Amino acid sequence: MSLTDEQQSEIDALRANPKMTLRAVSDGMEAHLYKAIAVLDHGFIRVVDYMGDDASICQAARVSYGKGTKSVQNDAGLIRYLMRHWHSTPFEMCEIKLHVKLPVFVARQWIRHRTANVNEYSARYSILDREFYIPAPDQLAAQSVINNQGRGEALQGEEAARVLEILKTDSNRAYDNYEAMISEDGQAGLARELARMNLPANIYTQWYWKVDLHNLFHFLRLRADAHAQYEIRVYADAICKVVADWVPAAYGAFEDYRLGGATLSGKALECMRRMIKGEAVTQENSGMSKGEWREFQGLLE
Repeated sequence: MSLTDEQQSEIDALRANPKMTLRAVSDGMEAHLYKAIAVLDHGFIRVVDYMGDDASICQAARVSYGKGTKSVQNDAGLIRYLMRHWHSTPFEMCEIKLHVKLPVFVARQWIRHRTANVNEYSARYSILDREFYIPAPDQLAAQSVINNQGRGEALQGEEAARVLEILKTDSNRAYDNYEAMISEDGQAGLARELARMNLPANIYTQWYWKVDLHNLFHFLRLRADAHAQYEIRVYADAICKVVADWVPAAYGAFEDYRLGGATLSGKALECMRRMIKGEAVTQENSGMSKGEWREFQGLLE
C-alpha cells in the first residue's frame, strides 16, 4: 500500500485531534476513519467522512411514510421492509466519502456508476508515480470461451512468466518515455497533459468518491458479485466490510435481499411453480431462451 508521506502526516494529524460532535455517529465507522485498507498491490481505500447511520434511515422512512410504518416494531425490521420493497430514498440519507487509489483501467469501470461525486488526481498538473498494477500469478487467466467479458483457466508455467515479464517491461518502458518527454533538461519538455497519453492503463490514479448509501448498494450489488472482474471486486469487497460496520442493519438487509437474493422473471417464476407441483420442466417447455434457461439453472444450483 502506498500512502505518500504527506498523506500519512495529514491522517496522523487528523487522528490526533478528535472533535466532539452532536451529529449522528456510527461507532463502527469511527473505527475506520483515517485508516487506509490495502487493496491489490499498491491500492487502498480509506474513509474520509460519512453522514448518518441506521437510525438516520429509519428517521427518514418514518417521516416519509408516517402511519404506514407503525406496524414495524424495530429499526432492523423497518430497514428490512424498506430493502425488501425497494424503497430507496431513506437509504439516500446516508453518505460516505472515500479516498481510493486504483489502477486506471479499474477506474474506467468504476466511473460507469455515475450517481456519485468524483474528484480525480490530475495528470495535467501533477506527475504520476511509477506504480503499476501487476497481477499476482494466480490472477493471470486466459480468455473465457463461454463469456466474452470473463476469464478462463489460469495461465501456467512459462506462459504465465512470459505475460508477467511483458506487463512489467512495457509498463516501465512507457514510464521511462513519459519521464523523458516531460524532462526539462535544457529543453521545454512536452506538456504533462500530452505526455500522460503514453502511460499504460495499469498505472495507479487516485480520487475522492462521495456517494449516498442507496447508490453505493447498487455499486456493491454489481461489483461485489462473483461475476465481476476480480480487480474491481476486491475494492467492492473492502468497501462491503466498511459498510457492514457503518450501518449493520442496512448492510444485513442488503446482503440478504441483494447480494444473496435473486430476481426472477415472470417465466422463471412460473417454472418454479410448476417444479414445486412436481412437473418436469425443461428448456424446451419453459418458454425461455437457452441463455435464460442456463442462468435460471445457475440460480437453482
